[in-house]
Amino acid sequence: MYKTPDGKEIFILDAHTHFWDGSPENQLNVHGKQFIECFYAYHTNLSPEDQLWEKAKFEKYSEDDIYRDLFIDGPDDMAIIQTTVLSDFYKNGFGCIERSTEMAQRHPERFIVNGSFDPRDGEKALEYIHYMKETFDIQGVKMYTAEWNGDSKGWALNDPAAYKCFELCEKLGIKNVHVHKGPTIIPLSKDAFDVHDVDHAATDFQNLNWIIEHCGLPRLDDFCWIATQETNVYGGLAVAMPFIHSRPRYFGEVMAELLWWVGEDKLLFGSDYAIWTPQWLVESFWNYQIPEDISAERGGVQLTDEIKEKILGLNAARLYNIDVAAKTAELAGAPVQIAAE
Repeated sequence: MYKTPDGKEIFILDAHTHFWDGSPENQLNVHGKQFIECFYAYHTNLSPEDQLWEKAKFEKYSEDDIYRDLFIDGPDDMAIIQTTVLSDFYKNGFGCIERSTEMAQRHPERFIVNGSFDPRDGEKALEYIHYMKETFDIQGVKMYTAEWNGDSKGWALNDPAAYKCFELCEKLGIKNVHVHKGPTIIPLSKDAFDVHDVDHAATDFQNLNWIIEHCGLPRLDDFCWIATQETNVYGGLAVAMPFIHSRPRYFGEVMAELLWWVGEDKLLFGSDYAIWTPQWLVESFWNYQIPEDISAERGGVQLTDEIKEKILGLNAARLYNIDVAAKTAELAGAPVQIAAE
């Protein structure tokens, strides 16, 4: 739990983390190498110098690493692991639900693991959604609309095959749909991450929560217009957050736009671990204030302590039905759990 400079304890739910294997041994082809190297470029270009990792550790970190970085050295109380398979690039998948769940089951009080599926798989996708719900009781999924699948280089949320999958998610109670709509990653298509399809899916599936990861960056305006119209569209702040260090004024512009358009109740903190670690992000965010001139242009919006507390954990807790008081009490009595080497 994060303790503010004045001693207040803040519940942190890190809504966008990964447990990946991008190591050379798992890379299926040059595209697997390109993908993890692009991630590493985000890490090296946007992190403080004292937070940089060696490339070998970044490619495949351990169970001890993630637990320590999030919950011991880091401020997180809970974290949501997002599944990203990329089976065209990695032999055993990049971040698979089975590997993540095996790790998370040793720390059940700390982790939520989301699933993933590819609508282009047709009936197999529907069968797989059933499998994930029955086997892992998932509450959410992560969609990667630019993921390759054979000759296909992307899909849209409003494709007929996708709608069949979302209908099944709604029926099974898989309510939280996290969608990567942000910067591209080599070799994926930038256009396949466009936000236009969010408008259709959110309108047609009102009972699902659409968490748009990275807030559509660099398509922030488009995202804001959609999110202010659709009450079930939320903004995930992963990737936006590290600009607080490298480009603090730009970060202020992004946050001011989001607060003015989308509102304080629909924004979720995400560290995007292991691209970045949460400790420096949370500390920087708690101490940050939007520059006065940027705030004045947007009706005086500002990051109050109350708003920061919502963003850092309370908003995501609401979507995942977490009783924060009960969870805080549970974690206070939980032993530190580090796996044996």
